[in-house]
Amino acid sequence: MLDVVRLRVLVAVARKGSLTAAAKELHYSQPSVSHHLARLEAETGAKLVQRVGRGIRLTEAGKLLASRAADIIGRLDATSDELAAHVGLRSGRARLAAFPSALGTFIPKAAIQLETSHPGLRLQLTETEPPEALRLLRAGRVEVAVIFRYDDTAPEDPGIQMIHLLDDPSYLVSSTVSGELGSHAGDSWIAGCDRCRSHLLDLCAKAGFEPRISFTSDDIVAVQALVAAGMGLTVLPGLALSAHRHPDVEVAAIPGSTRHVYAAVYGDPPHPPATEALLSALLESV
Repeated sequence: MLDVVRLRVLVAVARKGSLTAAAKELHYSQPSVSHHLARLEAETGAKLVQRVGRGIRLTEAGKLLASRAADIIGRLDATSDELAAHVGLRSGRARLAAFPSALGTFIPKAAIQLETSHPGLRLQLTETEPPEALRLLRAGRVEVAVIFRYDDTAPEDPGIQMIHLLDDPSYLVSSTVSGELGSHAGDSWIAGCDRCRSHLLDLCAKAGFEPRISFTSDDIVAVQALVAAGMGLTVLPGLALSAHRHPDVEVAAIPGSTRHVYAAVYGDPPHPPATEALLSALLESV
């Protein structure tokens, strides 16, 4: 059986890139780090690190084991926190990763609800886009990931449960009163994150044209400022417009264009008390 302490050492070396930095992070001596790596190589029968000049680097086997170990340790740490909350060793914590417009709209309401209902529960928030939020969830670094997707039929990863929170309609955003999407085939467009950009391309393709994208930005404040200045048009979801609405832009709903917002959790219910409390607060906030 692989030793968890030695796996933590390998993960630290992979993350920090050197024995010295890993030893400092773990509060070990450098010889102790070297010893743990040597023992881990003996346990696995694989060469995990190799010397490069005065430093070291992970072999392919080392990279594979470090990646798997990071997920395992994340799940172990999360389980330890959950167990502590169950037996009352300390107040619990709930960790949430979410995309920016969710953090700018309904999640603060959920945070207030959680504080009111469970004043001893600590809420930790991380702003990130859905792919990274799901990676954090799989690694056990958050208990809940608030994500969105435009295709509600796409399957999710095994082990992840999706709880529907809301449907978020899309809007055409321009500096003047605008008509149908297809009437802007010759205009400049402003695109956002990868998923939002793909959604814009799909919408324009359905309208019969390929948009000429002149600017790209994930910042909804900057995007709307560009639109207000007449630099182009864009498509934004309702949550983004609720989080920030420039006074000089016009918006028009795009029929049949909706993104679906979910709270993703790892594993089947019943979930730990802190996770259930956070899910309840999210559902109530929307």
